[in-house]
Amino acid sequence: MIHHEQKTLFPVRLRPGDAIGIAAPSGSFDKESIQSGIDVLNDMGFRTVIPEGLYEKNGYLAGSDAHRAGLLNDLFADPGIQGIMCARGGFGSMKILSLLDYDLIRRHPKAVVGFSDISAILYALYDACGLVTFHGPVLTTLGEADLKTKESLLSALSSDKAIDIFPGKGKVIRHGRASGRVLGGNLTTLCHLVGTPFSPRFGGSILVLEDKGEQDYRIDRMLTQMRLAGCFDGVSGIVLGSFIDCGEQDRIFRIVEEIFGGEPIPIMAGFEIGHQKENMTIPIGAQAAIDSEKGSVQFAQCATLPDSNE
Repeated sequence: MIHHEQKTLFPVRLRPGDAIGIAAPSGSFDKESIQSGIDVLNDMGFRTVIPEGLYEKNGYLAGSDAHRAGLLNDLFADPGIQGIMCARGGFGSMKILSLLDYDLIRRHPKAVVGFSDISAILYALYDACGLVTFHGPVLTTLGEADLKTKESLLSALSSDKAIDIFPGKGKVIRHGRASGRVLGGNLTTLCHLVGTPFSPRFGGSILVLEDKGEQDYRIDRMLTQMRLAGCFDGVSGIVLGSFIDCGEQDRIFRIVEEIFGGEPIPIMAGFEIGHQKENMTIPIGAQAAIDSEKGSVQFAQCATLPDSNE
């Protein structure tokens, strides 16, 4: 599934009145849990489209694998839908990767937003299609998100400016400068793709990692497994988001520094990316630069394209 040489596909920029379709590729949920997130999207000026069968349940999953994949494929195929937002994370995204219609998606590139378990889909869409996606809130977190998070999401989807992310409490683990495509997301989810046809390869990229509720030795084990599997060969730089309920932060930082000890690459931490109230939206698959002196992630260009009808 490695197609890194293909052309990068940028989704169309969203405008007021555009329709955002809601996808459910992972865990099950009910109407109440996503309603406040839907209200936020509506307040931003978007229309939200709830596909039939969105609230299906199959144990801890939002319906069968075929059902969840079908919903996502249908949202890409529907010309009336301009963007796609995932309802929640949990678990289940990797179960539908082989059921997605990548040829269809390549023909109809759209902005897809999510994080946590959705990291599997974000990586697969970049890997198989070259599609730039957005690591940002899901509906179950958007309703509770702070203003900065909401503004970051709206800007990423609808602004014509390139994104710069400055952490509130940034920390430099190793100084340096680097550039490359921004890839990554939830460490646990990405680690479980190792050995599959979607096994991650981050060579030449700026790797973003975040997680929640994983003890330090588990983070060490996952990073070690990915290191041994060659996932990190040729990585340009590391950006760490939040590691919530993962024990002492400095211990996590030391583990990361040890894992990447052999390479003189910049490692920056403390970014509001991941499982916390502030969750900045960043384009996955887009080119960016990091500079430990500036303490920021600066994207090279806007991650969306103007509508050809404009």
